[in-house]
Amino acid sequence: MTKRILIADDHHVVRIGTALILEKNFDDFEIDVAATYDEVKEKVRDEKFDLIILDIELPGSTFKSMVKEIKKNNKDILILIFTSYKESFALQYIQEGANGFLNKLSDAETFVKTVEGIFKDGYYYTPEVLNEMMMQMQKKSPTEILSERELQVFDLLAKGNGNLEIANALDIQESTVGTYKRRVYQKLKITNLVELLEIYKGIH
Repeated sequence: MTKRILIADDHHVVRIGTALILEKNFDDFEIDVAATYDEVKEKVRDEKFDLIILDIELPGSTFKSMVKEIKKNNKDILILIFTSYKESFALQYIQEGANGFLNKLSDAETFVKTVEGIFKDGYYYTPEVLNEMMMQMQKKSPTEILSERELQVFDLLAKGNGNLEIANALDIQESTVGTYKRRVYQKLKITNLVELLEIYKGIH
């Protein structure tokens, strides 16, 4: 039975290259393309596809929200994230329901193996993605690492408070807040507020 595949990428060269690899390695595939996320939504709404090879950085992209949005139209559709983003981003997309995650620097053999695996088992993760998933799952939660006071500072920082506001909220000196903040950053192995917010979102 013919499988219908939608290649969603805004780069013409990537769409052509991906289609050529599929045509060379598989007999029973029918291929369509989309260059924007709006086009993807339109095609998925009007037609039935078995697999979407989806670039994260499409014009109009809603990033990881795209996975659930697409599956809302067709819960059986398989989604392979095909991106220039590193494997460290894989877990959040897989948690949203993506069936695979592949870096665009991968060779043709890995690409073919991934597509085969997704159709055979419903998912396929390269060794790099599996390794990254293991590392992220082994990371301890801030509640396990931070003291009660450090956790309070962590929480207030994540909610957008500055040192002075935290000092007033916890009734401590502003310089003491700076000390706690340094400890929080050291223990969580982070260097900026963006990374702190990522951790905060991961536990809430």
